[in-house]
Amino acid sequence: MELPDLFNETPFVKHLGIEVTEASDGYAEARLPFSDELRSNKWGSVAHGGATYALADTAGGAAVISLAEDVSPTVDMRIDYLAPATSDLRASAEVIRFGSSLAMVQVDIHDEDGNRVATAQGTYKTSGQGESTPWRSNDAHDPDDVDRPPEDAGGHPGASGDPDDPGA
Repeated sequence: MELPDLFNETPFVKHLGIEVTEASDGYAEARLPFSDELRSNKWGSVAHGGATYALADTAGGAAVISLAEDVSPTVDMRIDYLAPATSDLRASAEVIRFGSSLAMVQVDIHDEDGNRVATAQGTYKTSGQGESTPWRSNDAHDPDDVDRPPEDAGGHPGASGDPDDPGA
């Protein structure tokens, strides 16, 4: 499976309508069609900042993973909103530093007219995930399996939610 396809099958990315169109050699592009569901309020025509942020983070992550070839979770991201986002958005992300444990990415977000609406800088972890991470779990949560108890209830009495548990 190609890296853009991997990102495009991510449930959250699919839910928002983000599409990663390119991801290779430390560079990625992604787009987000404007829709009523992304509006910041029911009366206006501006996309919620969280949608713009999610687009930036997705493009940044794809750029890093294209170099790391492994899971690379976001450590930190700063975004500056420069103009209201009122149309389809396009993000371009470039890795500006790729180290043995962290990578830094610069992301620019433009609207369909080419106006820059936001710029972001993200830091992503590039190593140390190991084989046992929640991103690779074969025991991923199945939303249809509502009766399944949590894997780790916190390690203290009562955390299980079991009414017969004396600490519940």
